[in-house]
Amino acid sequence: EHEHHHDHDDDDHCSCGHHHHHDDDDDDDEEEHEHEHHHHDGETCSCGHHHHHDHDADEVFQSFGAETTHTFSEEKLRDILSAFDEDHTYGMILRAKGIVPAEDGRWIHFDYVPGGIDIRYGAAGIIGRLCVIGSGLNRDALKTLFAL
Repeated sequence: EHEHHHDHDDDDHCSCGHHHHHDDDDDDDEEEHEHEHHHHDGETCSCGHHHHHDHDADEVFQSFGAETTHTFSEEKLRDILSAFDEDHTYGMILRAKGIVPAEDGRWIHFDYVPGGIDIRYGAAGIIGRLCVIGSGLNRDALKTLFAL
C-alpha cells in the first residue's frame, strides 16, 4: 500500500484509474489529491508516478558469518565462490568476503559479487572470518560448503 500526490491544473484529470474526491477551492488554481493503491504480487502501479516502497534491509537481506580455522587452497576457495553463480542451493548470494588461512600458512583475502571473484593474499588474521550476504540463505548448505 502506498500513497502519492499529483498536482492538476483546472481541466487536468488523474489517469491512474482510481476515483478521487477533489475539493473545489476558488482561491487555488491547483488541485492536489492523494490516493492509495493495493498491489498484488507482480502488479505495478499504472498511474505514471514513481513510488517509493520502503523495505528494511533486514526484511530483504540476510547475512551469514562464521569464524574458522579451516585452511583453504586458492583453487578450492575459487570453486566455493563460483558455486554461488552456478546454482541457488545456497540462496541468492549478493556479496561474500573474508580472510581465511591458506594451506601454505599465508592468509587469503576474498571478495565475491555475482559474476566477480577477487582472491588475493594479504595480511594475517588471528582467525579466519567470512561473511555471506543475500536472500533466502541456506545456512546449513553454506556451513557444509565452507567446511565449518
